[in-house]
Amino acid sequence: MTQKSNGLEKFWHELRRRKVSKVTAMYSGTAFIILQLFDIIAQPLQLPAWTMTLVIVLLCIGFIITILIAWIYDITPEGIKKTESIGEAKNEKSQALPVKRRIKASDIIIAVMAIIILILLYPKIFKRDTLEKLRSSGERISVAVIPFQNMTNDTIWNVWQNGIQDMLINSLSSSEDLRVRQIESVKSLVKGNGITNYASITPSMASEISRKLDADVFLYGNLKKAGSTLRVYAQLINSNTKEIFKTFQIEGSAQEEMIFHFIDSLSTQIRNFLVISKLEKKVSPDFQNLASTNSPEAYRYFNSGNIAFSNKDFPTAVNLLEQAIAIDSNFISAILIIPFAYGNQGLYENAKKWSLKAYEKRNQMTMRQKVWTNRTYANYFETPSEDIKYLRQLLKFDDQLPWPYFNIGNDYNELQQFDKAVIELEKSLDIYKKWDSKPMWVWNYTSLGYSYHKLGEYKKENKLYNKAQQDFPDDTDLLYSQAILALSEGKAKEAIDIIENYKSIRKENFATEADIATSIGVIYSEAGILNRAEDYCRQALSLESENLALLNNLAWFLINNDRNINEGMELVNKALQIDPDNYIYLDTKGWGLFKLRKYQEALDIFQKSWDLRRKKSVYNHEAFLHLEAAKKAVASQKNN
Repeated sequence: MTQKSNGLEKFWHELRRRKVSKVTAMYSGTAFIILQLFDIIAQPLQLPAWTMTLVIVLLCIGFIITILIAWIYDITPEGIKKTESIGEAKNEKSQALPVKRRIKASDIIIAVMAIIILILLYPKIFKRDTLEKLRSSGERISVAVIPFQNMTNDTIWNVWQNGIQDMLINSLSSSEDLRVRQIESVKSLVKGNGITNYASITPSMASEISRKLDADVFLYGNLKKAGSTLRVYAQLINSNTKEIFKTFQIEGSAQEEMIFHFIDSLSTQIRNFLVISKLEKKVSPDFQNLASTNSPEAYRYFNSGNIAFSNKDFPTAVNLLEQAIAIDSNFISAILIIPFAYGNQGLYENAKKWSLKAYEKRNQMTMRQKVWTNRTYANYFETPSEDIKYLRQLLKFDDQLPWPYFNIGNDYNELQQFDKAVIELEKSLDIYKKWDSKPMWVWNYTSLGYSYHKLGEYKKENKLYNKAQQDFPDDTDLLYSQAILALSEGKAKEAIDIIENYKSIRKENFATEADIATSIGVIYSEAGILNRAEDYCRQALSLESENLALLNNLAWFLINNDRNINEGMELVNKALQIDPDNYIYLDTKGWGLFKLRKYQEALDIFQKSWDLRRKKSVYNHEAFLHLEAAKKAVASQKNN
């Protein structure tokens, strides 16, 4: 045992004498610095993933060679010499005079290397602490996914700039431990900042977008192609410090069909990095599907349909989205948008049909898609109260989405709860303001303006429209609302100028004279100027005397405002002779009968109208109030 210990002691002494231990320390430190520097420059240079492995192998080979050289040779003032044997070294040592220990160049090099290593290690330790704070805070980590940049010089990959973003959002949203900012929020903010070319989004701009979305971290990446190889590259970055937490890279064959595999792998890596394994086990495997289509062609149609929808070109949106579904009948995201594309055109029967198609596929959906589907069903088959319930559930996935607040506000307007509508609609606009972005549609302004108007808050309404005019100059919906406000405030000259501008723009957009006259009639009616409103209603009917909708429009005006109930009844009866099952005309007739105190007849008509409406259209609170008023009146008559 003693001999073995002495042997190890002699070996260790020999390593020190030959300076092998010092060389080992210096080489290890140098290798560490090289690896860290390589990790930093690998992304800008877009080096392949295997390059790091090659560097490690070369450093390992170099380590062995360096140790052997250090054992055999020594660097002296006279140059490189073969290291003396231990016996020769003892003889020289006995003859040498003692000298004072001096600081050597190697000591300085080691000290400098130690400082560099500490500098490189510090942010990694700090980064780990930051992530641990996010993971252990009890709050879900919020993530923003920035559109990816197409750096392939091939426009065929442009669609995947949003495509990868969308699919990563869908996949990451399945985790209960992440709060993922939805694509609508990011798109609105990017568009609102005037960014049309995603290649112009710098890390600093992405960080600013992420902070406006209140996201803890953001994903920023690109696509590059070399020959037949495609590489998808992404970085997970701290929104506030811009510190890179982690770099992800997937590469493979540059075929569109492979993109789904790339995104699937990328999403899994990101989730595993953000959420520790024991938490990830809580997520159902059913919710880890990446995308609702595996067809690049279907996704192209879907992407184009989304753009058309955002531009209020709803017929084109329907056409493109239906083409996407024709390619992939289980394309859930496309199915969920079509009902609203139809509904925004007033084509409620088609909207209901597509809503049911989505509802039947709930078992194939992620949790967020299920809530969205329930919301769609509530919008077309149930009441605004049910719609509000599901919209609030959607906000639990991402409370920085402006459109759920907007739709909740519209539901409250429908229910005539204007004070509640104001709160929600202001929240929606506040998010856009925080983003320094204009809303997607002018309706974000006009819906809030309608609420203000009903509450008599004209000053707020006027201030709101001034801001809206900057974002949507000469928009006909905005001019319509501004005209009502001006007339309500007694600003006749200003109102006339607005109405003339409104008429001019409507003509440019190929609206008929009858349609324009009808709209102006409603403007005067909403402002309480009934004589002028009636003039325009009659003018519209005179231009298209066989138009049943215009017959009913004048009938409703005359009945609702007690102008001439009998004439109104004659007009609506004429319309009903041609279209007896029109629920709108039936409601007008029922209201006329109610005004004439024929409550039982009114109730029968209202009930028929309501049943047809629930089958062919959507909930209408005014019609519901008519039905309830007739029921109460009939009950009161029976009690008396």
